[in-house]
Amino acid sequence: MQIRPVMRVSARPRLLHVFSTFAMGGPQRRFIQIANAFGQRFQHVILALDGQTTAAKLLARDVPFSIHSLPLAKGSGISLGNLRAIAHTLRRQRPDLLLTYNWGAMEWLLVNRLLRIAPQLHFEDGFGPEEAQGGQLPRRVWTRRLGIGGPAAVIVPSRTLERIGREIWRLPEQRLHYVPNGIELDRFARAEPLPLPFGPDQIVIGSVGALRGEKNLQRLLRLLNAVRDLPVSLAIMGEGPERARLETAARAIGLKDRVHFAGHCADPAPAYAAFDLFALTSDTEQMPYSVIEAMAAGLPVVATNVGDVRAMLAPDYAGQCTAAPSDEVGLAAKLRRLVQDKKARAETGSANQSHARAYFGIDAMLETYGRLFNERIAETASC
Repeated sequence: MQIRPVMRVSARPRLLHVFSTFAMGGPQRRFIQIANAFGQRFQHVILALDGQTTAAKLLARDVPFSIHSLPLAKGSGISLGNLRAIAHTLRRQRPDLLLTYNWGAMEWLLVNRLLRIAPQLHFEDGFGPEEAQGGQLPRRVWTRRLGIGGPAAVIVPSRTLERIGREIWRLPEQRLHYVPNGIELDRFARAEPLPLPFGPDQIVIGSVGALRGEKNLQRLLRLLNAVRDLPVSLAIMGEGPERARLETAARAIGLKDRVHFAGHCADPAPAYAAFDLFALTSDTEQMPYSVIEAMAAGLPVVATNVGDVRAMLAPDYAGQCTAAPSDEVGLAAKLRRLVQDKKARAETGSANQSHARAYFGIDAMLETYGRLFNERIAETASC
């Protein structure tokens, strides 16, 4: 992919973003929303530590940005070589604001805490499978306390992470900011349906997201198998390392003709418009964009009760549509009820859509980020 050179404008604040990857995911999706909305207001330097930069193609043409790589040693502990390379990069870049994303950027927090090169915002969006269900690894708890316990302001998108930040990472209240994710609601409410290879009699369960282990789509296949006596099919939108295993599993339990793997979808709105209901079977989440998008599209949601998912759904229906990840019998029963009851699907989907409109619009999110960016940039002179 060819990356446009960054536009150098001295009056424009330079923001250095450190991602473990710039392949598409929730943090990357949110950054693209913010960057596209702010246009030429900021100049962005993006560091993709694994060299993956596919999300960059979604940045608008008027967004001034450049992409860099910095190969670092991978290991279970802190690397002195990495710390030296990071310090050199920070001194060379001298950004007006350093933005770091999740555990993969923790060494950058440690260096910047020691050297105080730039004001900083750190984003914590959740955990991988090794810390599913909020179970905190002691080594990571202490490292987070050391890294994000410095001068950085910390942004979290869920009340669950806010509680963890306060009680486990011991962050002071004044540096911990809860900012829920938001989306362009109308785009999902008005999309034309994506054509799917199922008959008109089929009720379509949809899933949208990266095919990774912590998403536990094997569980979703088991749920589909539990309701296979009904006219129901499954559309899985997304790519990832689990795809081959999922396709094999679908064949092994005789569901090959009931499951469609659609691959990556650049614009997911038409996919949601083609679903009758949405399912999320993750072992760990915080505030998943896919649930907000499904709600904005007017869909009922059946989901594992992880992170803030239950609190995100329309209150009158949240308990009817969520269960613990281990309660697959309960999840299957909730799925069966919605598949069998068209009226219940319509009522639940309408309530979700109204709730999304009330709480998850993009404007409030952008206003908050604009304020936080400006407040932290104003601290440049003191660093």
